[in-house]
Amino acid sequence: MSSRRHFLHTVFGAGAASALLAAEPKLSYKGENIRFGLVTYQWGKDWDLPTLIKNCEAAQVLGVELRVEHAHKVDPTLTPDQRQEVSRRFEDSPVDVVGMGTNFEFHAADPEVVKKNIEGAKAFIKLSHDIGGTGVKVKPNALVKDVPEEKTLAQIGKALAELGDHALGFGQEIRLEVHGKDTSELPRIKTIMDAAARDNVRVCWNSNDTDLNGAGLEANFALVKDLLGHTVHIRGVNQSTYPLDKLARLLVEADYDGHVCLEAHKMPAGDPIAALAEQRELFMNLVTEARKTVKD
Repeated sequence: MSSRRHFLHTVFGAGAASALLAAEPKLSYKGENIRFGLVTYQWGKDWDLPTLIKNCEAAQVLGVELRVEHAHKVDPTLTPDQRQEVSRRFEDSPVDVVGMGTNFEFHAADPEVVKKNIEGAKAFIKLSHDIGGTGVKVKPNALVKDVPEEKTLAQIGKALAELGDHALGFGQEIRLEVHGKDTSELPRIKTIMDAAARDNVRVCWNSNDTDLNGAGLEANFALVKDLLGHTVHIRGVNQSTYPLDKLARLLVEADYDGHVCLEAHKMPAGDPIAALAEQRELFMNLVTEARKTVKD
């Protein structure tokens, strides 16, 4: 018996408890696979790997996207034995390593720069596979002055297609973060994705203010709803004006299956575990409220 059902039965008796439970809104099955995670962007960037896993477990934040160049020191220089040790640490905990968060970008006019970024991303694809992750985040970052926009977007898509083909052999997803001054506009992201045209190249929704541009949040979300990967990024739930309640509803309606990962800025003073647990509770409450109103 669930704790809530047991409590009601104990306090009110079986008959009254059944009536109260029947009156509660039924949760839609949609959204039941939404999980809360952490991107080690600022929160967690100074934790070594054992501390990161321990703190996430304590906060019941059970998915982690590891950013590069941070204190956990998970990068391609790790030896096979060291990679196995990272994998073992996650396997021995309830915390999943969702994948690697990189800064590789593919818009440069110089083809050698693009090639270098592609090869760098390939090294992280292998690393993510070796430590038990499921994908690698990359990003578009800009349009190029004096280069036609459509050429740059197609070039980014072609690079993603190459990475997607490479990642297939490692069972990995390539996650295109919605990012960049101009490239974060969702119609441009859709153009890039159309050029990539690979099933394992997916969109990492990034909760940018530009999501509200043009036709608005719902229309922009609809452009990439069927292309979402297994990670979504949000800022602090109580630290921005972004309409996270609406995003939660859109994710529930789409029956999203993946981790919604906190990618917040400076960690607040005080207990970091309590702060992380609070963020999880705040967002998952939004998901629960959305599931009360969305029909199966």
